[in-house]
Amino acid sequence: MAKANQGKPVKENIAVSADAPVWIFSLLTDFDVALFISGKHFRLYEKMGAHLLNVNNTEGTYFSVWAPNAHDVYVTGDFNKWQTTSHRLYKRLDESGIWEGFIPALGKGTVYKYFIKGFDGKDYEKGDPFATRWEHPPQTASVVWDTAYAWKDKTWLKKRPVLNALDNPMSVYEVHLGSWQRDPSEPDRILTYKEIAKTLVPYVLEMGFTHVELMPIMEYPYYPSWGYQITGYFAASSRHGTPQELMYLIEQFHKSDIAVILDWVPSHFPGDAHGLFHFDGTHLYEHADMRKGFHPDWKSYIFNYDRNEVRSFLISNAMYWLDQFHADGLRVDAVASMLYFDFSRKAGDAATNEFGGSENLGAIQFLKDLNESIYTNFKGVHTIAEESSTYPGVTHPVAEGGLGFGMKWMMGWMNDTLKYFKTDPIDRKYNHHQLTFSITYAFTEKFMLPFSHDEVVHGKSSMIYKMPGDEWRKHANLRLLYAYMFTQPGTKLLFMGNEFAQNGEWNFTNSLDWDLLRYKSHSGMQTYVKALNKLYRTEPGLYDFNFSPEGFEWISADDSDHSIYVYTRKGHKAKDTLIVILNMTPVYRQNYKIGLPFKASWKEIFNSDATEYFGSGKLNKTAFVPEASSANGRDYSISINIAPLGAMILKTV
Repeated sequence: MAKANQGKPVKENIAVSADAPVWIFSLLTDFDVALFISGKHFRLYEKMGAHLLNVNNTEGTYFSVWAPNAHDVYVTGDFNKWQTTSHRLYKRLDESGIWEGFIPALGKGTVYKYFIKGFDGKDYEKGDPFATRWEHPPQTASVVWDTAYAWKDKTWLKKRPVLNALDNPMSVYEVHLGSWQRDPSEPDRILTYKEIAKTLVPYVLEMGFTHVELMPIMEYPYYPSWGYQITGYFAASSRHGTPQELMYLIEQFHKSDIAVILDWVPSHFPGDAHGLFHFDGTHLYEHADMRKGFHPDWKSYIFNYDRNEVRSFLISNAMYWLDQFHADGLRVDAVASMLYFDFSRKAGDAATNEFGGSENLGAIQFLKDLNESIYTNFKGVHTIAEESSTYPGVTHPVAEGGLGFGMKWMMGWMNDTLKYFKTDPIDRKYNHHQLTFSITYAFTEKFMLPFSHDEVVHGKSSMIYKMPGDEWRKHANLRLLYAYMFTQPGTKLLFMGNEFAQNGEWNFTNSLDWDLLRYKSHSGMQTYVKALNKLYRTEPGLYDFNFSPEGFEWISADDSDHSIYVYTRKGHKAKDTLIVILNMTPVYRQNYKIGLPFKASWKEIFNSDATEYFGSGKLNKTAFVPEASSANGRDYSISINIAPLGAMILKTV
């Protein structure tokens, strides 16, 4: 239990008798308050919420909560049999709007809420916005807890700036913890963080992914929201255990040199009675103008980014997960909805900024402050924007007018690619440039190529059933799609189940269909993705220039008649150059002539048609000697047999 050695001297904080139910006490200094109300306090979790302390040799819990418009704020809970007005907090005599106090003999595990006499004359029972633990849903109270943990990942943190650098391979496995795997003997039971660690960590390591991305693990009441409707922003979801058990899971990933990215949702929150909405009887966290404060699609509420205290809350929350949980990155959800007032709104229904534009200037400043604070304070971490608009400079430095993100999801690439691969191969020649178009803007941002959970739900079908043809062709098409993804510029993300071609759409209430691995088609796909990850990690030509045009060059981009694409991926050294050949039809192409980037002998190092991947086995086993015969505008060429619906990768001998 921490000693009360922060803030003002204790003697100035204790101003009531020792037997009072709540003592006047504060962890907050005048400087803390000044930072908070200016939107620049980014470690509020160290001072606000519930903190176990020893004050004047008395153990108990200090509470602080922001409720500037409340008439009164009380702590109610199991410790006082849920009496609503027996433990009143004290409002600070400054402009912070913070209520606080120390309750003696109140320890870890205490269940509590704030009982608030609202500005509107109504009574509210609210969870603690800074609580580090909440009750297991559907219960909605907060729990006094701590984030103490004896971390054993110093080795990882020391080498993280190198391993997690943007010029290294980054292959991300996106996971929903509640449905990756369930207890086989009790399928309705969600596994704990520690149980998940036993199987998920070795699986990610064996499959060769460099990163894991966890869909939101902050506390949320409505399970079908998948975690994207958060009420407990500072609490690891109790569905899987304690905060320390989540720390253990992250630590196990780190011991295997796997980085952990957390999904983070600063874009909106639900209107649940115990949550942030209408917190003190006013629109405190959300914007009062519902054209700015309500999301019509998600029926949720949008943070008021113009409010300094809200920006302090959100940036402190981002810092909290990086600091206290050693997260290696944050994937920021729904950034486009934050940037524009007219996102998903009909013309005439949207607000405008003071200049008459649709940009949310408060949100833009918030995102800049967020990224600057993260990259200044943590080495080797990244922020990733899930951003679908054409807003310029999302991954450009703030100093150069950008938003400062480390990476951005390449949503246009994903949509065009899936549209192309859904097309019957006989018609692909009419859509040939659907795949070449992305290179025209591939280097305008630092892009991550995603096939995420959003693409395998709500009637969109699983990845394998997006592919045309019979079973063999579906699997060949999907292997081809993944080869295209892994050989394009940018980092990669694959949702769980995609790696073994799960047949059905993702169902968040069930485990993945692991029994499909009985079949060669599915086990072959799993083996194939494992091989792609190994290739990606070991071939510098595929990652040296993740976001730079020096690493990519077309050899043949215009052979629409044969639906064949040929391009090179380049590393810092010429010997790391790869030639990628993609055949988008089920026709076996023999003696197909390809121009070479330079004179050398070449060998096939990867072929998606290998039998171990459930392919037909049409490989090229001998080296190719360059011929002094021009092709594709180059002086030297080779002739190669290209497997049906196959991807081949060549490297110099």
